[in-house]
Amino acid sequence: MDIRISQFVAILKNSTVKLLAGLLCMAAWMLMPLPAMAMANNHAINPQVIATVGQKMEAKTKEAEGKVQSAYGELTGKPGEQIKGKVKQVQGSAKATQQDIKQGAKSMANKASDAAADLADKLS
Repeated sequence: MDIRISQFVAILKNSTVKLLAGLLCMAAWMLMPLPAMAMANNHAINPQVIATVGQKMEAKTKEAEGKVQSAYGELTGKPGEQIKGKVKQVQGSAKATQQDIKQGAKSMANKASDAAADLADKLS
Protein backbone atom coordinates (compact mmCIF):
# COMPACT_ATOMS: atom_id res chain seq x y z
CA MET A 1 0.00 0.00 0.00
CA ASP A 2 2.79 2.41 0.92
CA ILE A 3 4.56 1.66 -2.34
CA ARG A 4 1.50 2.61 -4.36
CA ILE A 5 1.04 5.85 -2.45
CA SER A 6 4.69 6.80 -2.83
CA GLN A 7 4.54 6.01 -6.55
CA PHE A 8 1.38 8.10 -6.89
CA VAL A 9 3.02 10.96 -5.00
CA ALA A 10 6.06 10.74 -7.29
CA ILE A 11 3.81 10.92 -10.33
CA LEU A 12 1.94 13.93 -8.94
CA LYS A 13 5.16 15.73 -8.14
CA ASN A 14 6.56 15.02 -11.59
CA SER A 15 6.67 17.87 -14.05
CA THR A 16 4.50 15.93 -16.48
CA VAL A 17 1.54 17.01 -14.38
CA LYS A 18 2.27 20.58 -15.43
CA LEU A 19 2.36 19.50 -19.03
CA LEU A 20 -0.94 17.65 -18.69
CA ALA A 21 -2.56 20.64 -17.02
CA GLY A 22 -1.38 22.83 -19.88
CA LEU A 23 -2.67 20.37 -22.46
CA LEU A 24 -6.04 20.19 -20.74
CA CYS A 25 -6.29 23.98 -20.74
CA MET A 26 -5.29 24.08 -24.40
CA ALA A 27 -7.91 21.47 -25.28
CA ALA A 28 -10.55 23.45 -23.39
CA TRP A 29 -9.51 26.61 -25.24
CA MET A 30 -9.75 24.86 -28.60
CA LEU A 31 -13.28 23.70 -27.82
CA MET A 32 -14.58 27.13 -26.83
CA PRO A 33 -15.87 29.46 -29.57
CA LEU A 34 -13.69 32.36 -30.61
CA PRO A 35 -14.86 35.82 -29.57
CA ALA A 36 -16.95 37.73 -32.08
CA MET A 37 -14.16 40.29 -32.34
CA ALA A 38 -11.85 37.64 -33.79
CA MET A 39 -14.48 36.57 -36.29
CA ALA A 40 -14.77 40.02 -37.91
CA ASN A 41 -12.78 41.11 -40.96
CA ASN A 42 -13.09 37.98 -43.09
CA HIS A 43 -12.19 35.72 -40.20
CA ALA A 44 -8.89 37.47 -39.58
CA ILE A 45 -7.77 36.80 -36.01
CA ASN A 46 -6.86 39.83 -33.97
CA PRO A 47 -3.37 39.36 -32.42
CA GLN A 48 -4.58 41.15 -29.30
CA VAL A 49 -7.24 38.48 -28.77
CA ILE A 50 -4.68 35.70 -29.21
CA ALA A 51 -2.38 37.33 -26.65
CA THR A 52 -5.26 37.62 -24.18
CA VAL A 53 -6.29 34.00 -24.71
CA GLY A 54 -2.66 32.91 -24.22
CA GLN A 55 -2.44 34.82 -20.96
CA LYS A 56 -5.74 33.35 -19.78
CA MET A 57 -4.44 29.85 -20.59
CA GLU A 58 -1.32 30.65 -18.59
CA ALA A 59 -3.50 31.71 -15.64
CA LYS A 60 -5.66 28.59 -15.85
CA THR A 61 -2.53 26.41 -16.03
CA LYS A 62 -1.19 28.07 -12.89
CA GLU A 63 -4.51 27.42 -11.15
CA ALA A 64 -4.37 23.75 -12.20
CA GLU A 65 -0.78 23.46 -10.96
CA GLY A 66 -1.90 24.90 -7.65
CA LYS A 67 -4.71 22.38 -7.33
CA VAL A 68 -2.34 19.52 -8.04
CA GLN A 69 0.25 20.83 -5.59
CA SER A 70 -2.40 21.34 -2.92
CA ALA A 71 -3.70 17.80 -3.46
CA TYR A 72 -0.12 16.51 -3.22
CA GLY A 73 0.33 18.33 0.09
CA GLU A 74 -2.93 16.95 1.40
CA LEU A 75 -2.04 13.42 0.30
CA THR A 76 1.41 13.51 1.86
CA GLY A 77 0.40 15.46 4.95
CA LYS A 78 2.66 18.39 4.09
CA PRO A 79 0.86 21.64 4.95
CA GLY A 80 3.63 23.69 3.28
CA GLU A 81 2.83 22.12 -0.10
CA GLN A 82 -0.88 22.72 0.48
CA ILE A 83 -0.27 26.39 1.19
CA LYS A 84 2.00 26.78 -1.84
CA GLY A 85 -0.69 25.14 -3.97
CA LYS A 86 -3.39 27.47 -2.66
CA VAL A 87 -1.12 30.47 -3.32
CA LYS A 88 -0.64 29.34 -6.94
CA GLN A 89 -4.40 28.95 -7.31
CA VAL A 90 -4.97 32.50 -6.07
CA GLN A 91 -2.23 33.85 -8.34
CA GLY A 92 -3.75 32.13 -11.36
CA SER A 93 -7.22 33.37 -10.47
CA ALA A 94 -5.95 36.92 -9.99
CA LYS A 95 -4.15 36.81 -13.33
CA ALA A 96 -7.33 35.61 -15.09
CA THR A 97 -9.37 38.35 -13.41
CA GLN A 98 -6.79 40.94 -14.46
CA GLN A 99 -7.14 39.82 -18.08
CA ASP A 100 -10.94 39.98 -17.86
CA ILE A 101 -10.82 43.52 -16.48
CA LYS A 102 -8.29 44.57 -19.11
CA GLN A 103 -10.43 43.11 -21.92
CA GLY A 104 -13.56 44.76 -20.49
CA ALA A 105 -11.86 48.15 -20.37
CA LYS A 106 -10.72 47.80 -23.98
CA SER A 107 -14.20 46.77 -25.02
CA MET A 108 -15.73 49.80 -23.29
CA ALA A 109 -13.17 52.12 -24.89
CA ASN A 110 -13.96 50.68 -28.33
CA LYS A 111 -17.71 51.15 -27.76
CA ALA A 112 -17.17 54.74 -26.65
CA SER A 113 -15.01 55.38 -29.72
CA ASP A 114 -17.65 53.86 -32.01
CA ALA A 115 -20.40 55.93 -30.35
CA ALA A 116 -18.34 59.10 -30.79
CA ALA A 117 -17.72 58.28 -34.45
CA ASP A 118 -21.46 57.64 -34.99
CA LEU A 119 -22.32 60.94 -33.32
CA ALA A 120 -19.75 62.78 -35.45
CA ASP A 121 -21.24 61.20 -38.59
CA LYS A 122 -24.76 62.30 -37.57
CA LEU A 123 -23.63 65.84 -36.85
CA SER A 124 -21.85 66.26 -40.19
